[in-house]
Amino acid sequence: MACSRLLLLLIGVISSHLPEVQARPTQLWCDYMEGRIKLIEAKMLQQKHAEVVGDLRMCQDGVQQGDKSHHVTIALSEVVKPAGFTMTERTPLLHYRLSASVNESELRSPPGGQALQQQPGAPRQRSAHQRQPKKLSIFVGVVIPTLLSMFSVVVFLRIGFVVGQAGLYQGIAMFLVAYFIICMTVLSVCAISTNGALDAGGAYYMISRALGPEFGGSIGIMFFLANVCGSALYVLGLVEAIVATFGVPEDGTLATSSYQVLPSGYWWSLLYATAIALLCLLVCLVGAHIYAKATFLIFLVVMFVLGTIFISFFAVHPRTIVLPSSASFNPTANGTGPVFPTTGNFTGFKLDTLLGNLRADYTVDYTTGTMMTFATVFAVMFNGCTGIMAGSNMSGDLKNPSYSIPRGTITAVIFTFIIYNVLSVLVACSCDRVLLQRDYSFLRDINIWHPFVTVGVYSSTLSAAMSNLIGASRILYALARDDLFGKALSPAKKTSHSGNPWVSVLISWFLVQLVLFSGKLNTIASIVTIFFLLVYAAVDLACLALEWASAPNFRPTFRYFTWHTCVLGIVGCAVMMFLINAIYASASIAFMLLLLLLIHYLSPTSSWGYISQALIFHQVRSTFWKQRKQSHHKVRKYLLMLDVRKDHVKFWRPQVLLMVSNPRSSVGLIQFINDIKKSGLYVLGHVQLGDLNTLPSDPLQSQYDSWLSLVDHLNIKAFVNLTLADSVRHGVQHLLFISGLGGMRPNTLVLGFYDDCLPKDKLIDPSLSTSQFTDPSGSLQEFEQQAPLFHFASLRGSSDRQDFGEFGDGKVLGSQEYVAIIADAMKMLKNVVLARYFNNFDRAKVLSLPSTFAGKGAVYVDVWPVNLLRPDSSSYVDTCSLFLLQLACILNMVRSWRKATLRLFLCVEEGRSVRGSEDKLGQLLKELRIKAQVYPVPWDQQVALHWQRQGEWGKKQPSQSSDTTNEEKPGVDVEDNEDDYVNSFPSNTTRLSDEYLSAVNKLIRETAQPAPAVRFLYLPRPPADTRRYTTYLHQLELLTQDLGPTLLIHGVTPVITTDL
Repeated sequence: MACSRLLLLLIGVISSHLPEVQARPTQLWCDYMEGRIKLIEAKMLQQKHAEVVGDLRMCQDGVQQGDKSHHVTIALSEVVKPAGFTMTERTPLLHYRLSASVNESELRSPPGGQALQQQPGAPRQRSAHQRQPKKLSIFVGVVIPTLLSMFSVVVFLRIGFVVGQAGLYQGIAMFLVAYFIICMTVLSVCAISTNGALDAGGAYYMISRALGPEFGGSIGIMFFLANVCGSALYVLGLVEAIVATFGVPEDGTLATSSYQVLPSGYWWSLLYATAIALLCLLVCLVGAHIYAKATFLIFLVVMFVLGTIFISFFAVHPRTIVLPSSASFNPTANGTGPVFPTTGNFTGFKLDTLLGNLRADYTVDYTTGTMMTFATVFAVMFNGCTGIMAGSNMSGDLKNPSYSIPRGTITAVIFTFIIYNVLSVLVACSCDRVLLQRDYSFLRDINIWHPFVTVGVYSSTLSAAMSNLIGASRILYALARDDLFGKALSPAKKTSHSGNPWVSVLISWFLVQLVLFSGKLNTIASIVTIFFLLVYAAVDLACLALEWASAPNFRPTFRYFTWHTCVLGIVGCAVMMFLINAIYASASIAFMLLLLLLIHYLSPTSSWGYISQALIFHQVRSTFWKQRKQSHHKVRKYLLMLDVRKDHVKFWRPQVLLMVSNPRSSVGLIQFINDIKKSGLYVLGHVQLGDLNTLPSDPLQSQYDSWLSLVDHLNIKAFVNLTLADSVRHGVQHLLFISGLGGMRPNTLVLGFYDDCLPKDKLIDPSLSTSQFTDPSGSLQEFEQQAPLFHFASLRGSSDRQDFGEFGDGKVLGSQEYVAIIADAMKMLKNVVLARYFNNFDRAKVLSLPSTFAGKGAVYVDVWPVNLLRPDSSSYVDTCSLFLLQLACILNMVRSWRKATLRLFLCVEEGRSVRGSEDKLGQLLKELRIKAQVYPVPWDQQVALHWQRQGEWGKKQPSQSSDTTNEEKPGVDVEDNEDDYVNSFPSNTTRLSDEYLSAVNKLIRETAQPAPAVRFLYLPRPPADTRRYTTYLHQLELLTQDLGPTLLIHGVTPVITTDL
């Protein structure tokens, strides 16, 4: 079944996007693909995942030359997922929904009244969309749960306690310290949540994808237990409030109210708690949508009660309030003890009352009989501020988690902070110290109607219990789906038709019921708070590790954080943990470490990436650079820890090998590539022609000092690698094979462009070399004194050079060999960058433009992420286009280029929805966290000159291409012949006219105004026929003629992801 669906999808997708294939016989190719697909299906059943990935890539090769491989990837992924094979996060380019959303814009708009043709796979996608439950908005899904979790009972029962014990000054100081710690964690949550697509699990998902399965699994279990215990905590608190109001006194005294009719005692309280837990279970079993409706109603009730409390301070007249009996008498063991006042006063707004409540007056807590201190009061108050993750826990049920979580959480934190402080001031101005210290429920007694506060306490506590229960179930579901604990949690993966993990809800409820047997709220309050603080510290640690790793893919849209805020959050959470209870804190950390070790040794290898590898790489590069002239024993230790098998697209960074023919003419390019490397490996490579057999000694050893002096002079962080070879092509192959160590190897080859422009010497002319200094005001005389002497050969075309090269023009390689080097690099899965017109590139002059124009964004970086040689393949979601976008974004992330503006040009034709295409591309950039301005560019006149639109290709004989291919590769089989039918790029190289290329070149020059500092263009693959290499290079030359500094870029590996 999966095989047939896959074949239909492949044929439909390719036939709808490759016009050349429609006009040619494809039966042989389809037979080949069908056989390959059957092999894939067999391997899927045998769980041979690694081999399946390889076969999937081979299936893409049939159309990769035509730049349509991403469509095949989508088709394959949609079939292999239902068949039981999940593509790992290392293999895909992007999340499917991103590719699908962007590719929709490529469909031409139909004539009026005509429906779009149904694409293969669309009915299944639509039905799947209909089965999706309605997602929650930012207000209902994040703001309300966070507000209610942070308010809980503290706002009703503990405000007076804090002000009465600590005074207004210290009370506000406590809130400031508590919210400072909370805000540091909120900043980390916002940063991680805006760095990619979030899935179910909230904080667990963030930590596990950032720090790996060990930290994620251990913290996830503790977060799950914290939510379970928190739910039980609020249920017990609600039961205590109900029994205190409606329960018969346990000491046998007469009831003081006719409402006190409920039996009291341990087993009765357990029964009431079980009933409340069952109510929460029923709401959570129905799903997140009904939970959101319930919490919305509770939110309205709580806000109404808060409104009545604020009104009561102004509307209620001064009165005397009778204190609870437990607060007026505190007997000792012999039956005697100090007798406290029996009444307290609500004075209204009076200056004397405010002055009496300004300073601290710590005394004995009448509910526990213990002496209060700053630490104990702060711990009680902080327990009510630990609900900031309530919205994050709902990440799997939100419409847009990356958008909703930061805004919703920050809104809730600011709102609760204001409410707490305003209430503290109102209480301090209107209630005397005795009332605050001896009656924690005084807000009920001063309210315009006493039951309002009781309803508020019940509602907020019930909401907090449900919030923790549904949060626990989502965390357990995410843990089970990640298979960190094997089959132990496999039942928790089951979901209802609407996607609700009902088994996880049942397991969470069962554990809550077990905790309820403890019977006392204070028994579990401290451990719950410590568990939450440990999770917050882990979130801060995850954000800190991502920031320190400096990976290009960590570019959250929320930028109001630094590594300093992460460290402050970690320290604040750690201090609070030990301040609340040092024993519980130590035990919790030990428990987390035990879980970490168990997961490390027992769980299977994950495909989420390892932040440790990114940190080790960063450390190796820094240490290697600092000690490149010293002993390398420290570097060797870190290099052995780098494992290429643990490489992940999330932590990809450019590791560049820049081939330098002569440094005298490459100063501008060397400096520019230093900006684009983004904390990656940077190697300057050079090939010297020669044969060691005919030489008395190695001629390269004497040149290293000059190269290293050049590196120091330009103030760049780069290594030097020189080689001796019989040809430049062989020398580049040597360097690509041997450059680097362990996991530090070049993945991108940068070459200068092959043209007839004469190079200019930038190492002898001080006026051309002052850009190498960060201070442009330095005198030229100082530069001449500081500039070292470089022993490099003279440039071709100079008067003192007598060597005219092998080709008579001073060049050491020809156009054929140059293109062959490009093809070799792509065969070795290296990304290729060709740099043109960097001879006169002056970095300091370019970057000084913003200050000249008063910061109006005079520096532009233009990006054309489309294969301009093939108008039919104008897609922005293939590997090459996204690699091009990644490099442009990396350049924009560099400090000196941060003020530059990225301009992305969207090529559109008549008949396509310009606004729709622009919106889709904008959505793509939003998902990739790339800030750029999109400019639609009509190019119908240019496309009309392309050979495909003039009908010339239809007049050619279909056998021409296959005959040519057979001549080039004698003995090729029928399947390979059919691959050449699908791959029409060689014929595209032959048939492209100079008129079309000149028109496209003119379009690029005239569209981009003002002229950019640098352009990024799409580099097509070289033709398969080596005889067309010269034509290919000629076409690139025409395409980039007079464009200024330009990079032609071709990416062969996925380098960007939308997932965390």
